[in-house]
Amino acid sequence: MNEVTRVLQRIQRGEGAAAEDLLPLVYEELRRLAAIRLKEESPGQTLQATALVHEAWLRLTSGEARAAWDHRGHFFAAAAEAIRRILVENHRRKRTAKRGGQMVRRDVELELIEAPSWSDDLLAIDEVLSRLETAHPRKAELVKLHYFAGLTLGEAADVLRISLATAERDWVYARVWLFRELQS
Repeated sequence: MNEVTRVLQRIQRGEGAAAEDLLPLVYEELRRLAAIRLKEESPGQTLQATALVHEAWLRLTSGEARAAWDHRGHFFAAAAEAIRRILVENHRRKRTAKRGGQMVRRDVELELIEAPSWSDDLLAIDEVLSRLETAHPRKAELVKLHYFAGLTLGEAADVLRISLATAERDWVYARVWLFRELQS
């Protein structure tokens, strides 16, 4: 049993100082995952990895969410979900009329050399991912862990407690499913 799991068990037992012991153990990994995810965002993104980690940490440690963590993988799955929700809320906030609505800022030079990526329309991805979650919950969770949390397929398979081969099949299926849904 690793140190993170031990601290999570202390949190479940209601030890107040345990949450303070958890942050130093997971901070660098959360920051690395946030930085990877933010690199995939469109140019002009103002959210920084540190701010994303801090916001996710506040959401994870406030309320009832923290009482439900069984092990390290479960914690990182909750962190992936928190990061996803923060990014989606950030995109929605930027699309309000107060912040320019549907207007898109473009840098002509960058537009010529950069290919569009999934992060160009995170709201559409979130909507399609919600539909995948209804139809195929495990595959949707794999997408969240791999795409939003930046875990490798092997790490995501460990979190989901499935084999690497199953994770690879689910990833191929989910990518095709999401692509098809995004095209329609």
